[in-house]
Amino acid sequence: MLSRRGFLKVAGAGTASLALAACAGEGGEQPAEPAADAADEEPSAEPVAVRTAALKGPTAMGLVRFMSEVDAGNLADNDYSFDIYASADEVTPLIAKSEVDVAAVPANLASVLYNKTEGGVRVIAINTLGVLYIVEQGDSVQSVADLAGKTIYASGKGSTPEYGLAYVLEKNGLAIGEDVQVEWASEHSEALAQLMADPDGVAMLPQPFVTTAQAKNDQIRVALDLTEEWDAVQTGDERSSMITGVAVVRSEFADENPGAVEAFLAHYAESVDFVNDNVAEAAQLVGSYDIVSAEVAEKALPECNIVCVTGADMKERLSGYLAVLADQNAEAVGGSLPGDDFYFGA
Repeated sequence: MLSRRGFLKVAGAGTASLALAACAGEGGEQPAEPAADAADEEPSAEPVAVRTAALKGPTAMGLVRFMSEVDAGNLADNDYSFDIYASADEVTPLIAKSEVDVAAVPANLASVLYNKTEGGVRVIAINTLGVLYIVEQGDSVQSVADLAGKTIYASGKGSTPEYGLAYVLEKNGLAIGEDVQVEWASEHSEALAQLMADPDGVAMLPQPFVTTAQAKNDQIRVALDLTEEWDAVQTGDERSSMITGVAVVRSEFADENPGAVEAFLAHYAESVDFVNDNVAEAAQLVGSYDIVSAEVAEKALPECNIVCVTGADMKERLSGYLAVLADQNAEAVGGSLPGDDFYFGA
């Protein structure tokens, strides 16, 4: 069982130059040339505290380069700190109580929070595309239809995993609670433990938990890739993509510190690029922060779909995904689709 509280606290104290990268979205105008008289120059922005909550999985894995640079004292533009949590349920109240500024949450939960807080959060980046898989210890599941009559161990009730699974099942003529039963666990590690204890069990797990499961039991196989199954049922012009996770910021923080948000996104983009382009080295960092072992991370990272999509591209992809969920169950997105102000930098 994972601990309730993340282990990591790091704060920046060093020097580095900043170049806004892909994750910073659409840039604004270049700053004006400073006046010749030093007395007339604008003072540089003071560093601000940027408190970040990530989830133990791909979202935290995508941040490891960022975290390591802060830990090494190489980033001093702001005072960054990070906590890693086992589940989104731990993060939600922290956002509501303004105890974190930036948080990684399931894609649909971002919309729910937007509605519950009356616009109190904005999405700043898509950080994880589809990472959900159906796994089993046998070979009875070859298609979605084969899930009929099965019980699936899973975590993520009320968020992306539940709604993603329900959508794929519905498009294949199946329904949760009728054709397919789901035993919901509080954390992915608990669902994994249930699978390990049941030789005939079937589970829905994200990466890197799939790789963790296979490292513990080589009889566990990936039966279905839910991202592929989602794509397979798209028809006509209203196509959408599965999105697992996003990063959100408190709207008040974004309004008061837009530059800090842009700086965070730039560092995030650099971190994601590093993780995807330097898997072996990134895996060592993942292991050093006890997210998963370095061995598991090296195998899992190529399957984790870690990204940093911002701006107009983020809005197009995420709004389409949320529309699919809203058509299925309006409560999945908090009762209604978020307004345009939900999408930072779009």
